[in-house]
Amino acid sequence: MRDKNSKSESPLASRIRPTTLEEVVGQQHIIGEGKLLYRAIKADKLGSLIFYGPPGTGKTTLAKVIANTTSAEFMQLNATVAGKKDMEEVVKAAKDNLGMYGKKTILFVDEIHRFNKSQQDYLLPFVEDGTLILIGATTENPYFEVNSALLSRSVIFELTALEKTDIRQLIERAVYDRDKGMGTYDAVIEEEAVEFLSDAANGDARAALNAVELGILTTKRSDDGKIHLTMKVAEECIQKRAIRYDKDGDNHYDTISAFIKSMRGSDPDAAVYYLARMLYAGESVTFIARRIMICASEDVGNADPNALVVAVSAAQAVERLGMPEARIVLSQAASYVASAPKSNAAYLAIDSALEVVRNTKTAPIPPHLQDAHYKGASKLGHGKGYQYAHDYPNHYVEQQYLPYELKGTVFYEPADSGYEKKIKEHMAFIKKEAARKNKE
Repeated sequence: MRDKNSKSESPLASRIRPTTLEEVVGQQHIIGEGKLLYRAIKADKLGSLIFYGPPGTGKTTLAKVIANTTSAEFMQLNATVAGKKDMEEVVKAAKDNLGMYGKKTILFVDEIHRFNKSQQDYLLPFVEDGTLILIGATTENPYFEVNSALLSRSVIFELTALEKTDIRQLIERAVYDRDKGMGTYDAVIEEEAVEFLSDAANGDARAALNAVELGILTTKRSDDGKIHLTMKVAEECIQKRAIRYDKDGDNHYDTISAFIKSMRGSDPDAAVYYLARMLYAGESVTFIARRIMICASEDVGNADPNALVVAVSAAQAVERLGMPEARIVLSQAASYVASAPKSNAAYLAIDSALEVVRNTKTAPIPPHLQDAHYKGASKLGHGKGYQYAHDYPNHYVEQQYLPYELKGTVFYEPADSGYEKKIKEHMAFIKKEAARKNKE
């Protein structure tokens, strides 16, 4: 009776959790029919596993599905509270199961990254000799947080944020399912609210389900006797205001356009504002990072070469960090690029060169620039007359680098801003000095 009451009083996200593979929503890249994990669960032939992914993506759910389908004894620890004594008790029970009944034991460790090195090391020999089959769940990169010895004995499955359509399915199941969901409350949810919650949850099923539960439990019945989950209720329950932002529509393109143009126009305040709008709406941080990298090269270029370094570093950082910390990295990169001196000279240079390549006959490379090292090349005159730049003052010597047909063509014209002004002055100086030496 106590277990039954506990189950009925547990949070919606726990009650509605699937018990079979067929009920699981999302993560088809690892549990789709025919996939390795699907086959292993169905055949009850599991080895040690580590589930890695953001909160609310189904790591514990998959562990519970395994618990309901395996013939092995299933035990669970949470690394945030489990101590050495708990681990010793699990190992003792596993040894008894194996020795007396020939039965394997699966140990599910939630938040396994919370175990310190010595705790992880304690499990290692029992995983090694088959006393335990370990299933770990972590929101942190296991390659950083889990001992390499355990990693080498485990298969890592990365779970991704749930798709919007997955969240929609879970929301509707939660509202209308009378067995596991809250269907007995006779609630209805507006399409607008479903759309908003599935987007605002940002791939986290638990966040969406918690909002649904809170909405149903705290909203008064209407005159028709039903509980109506409106947009206003949805906003209150997930503590987020709805903003117009369709990731596949005009708002998406208009906002990213304004973001890029603000960086190009050297307005860091506007750039950060549009960044905030995109982040609030759940825009992909990797998509934003890519746009910053493009702007750093297209609109800043050699006026501040460090802008591209900052942008690329930011792109790598947001992939490792994820939200919410990624917002800080993106803000740093966007404000840097927006504040940097601007030049599109490199962008114009490559497009001009491509235009020439597309529309003119391929001109031969000057013989003195051709490779003289491969067999017979020197006898053909390849490389003859080449002047090694480092043998001359300022490491520069006048000679024909472009094909003779393009002699005098200029593609790259440095601007008079930032570091590019120094490039322009440097190029002018070395050419002037070389001309002067030639006259002498």
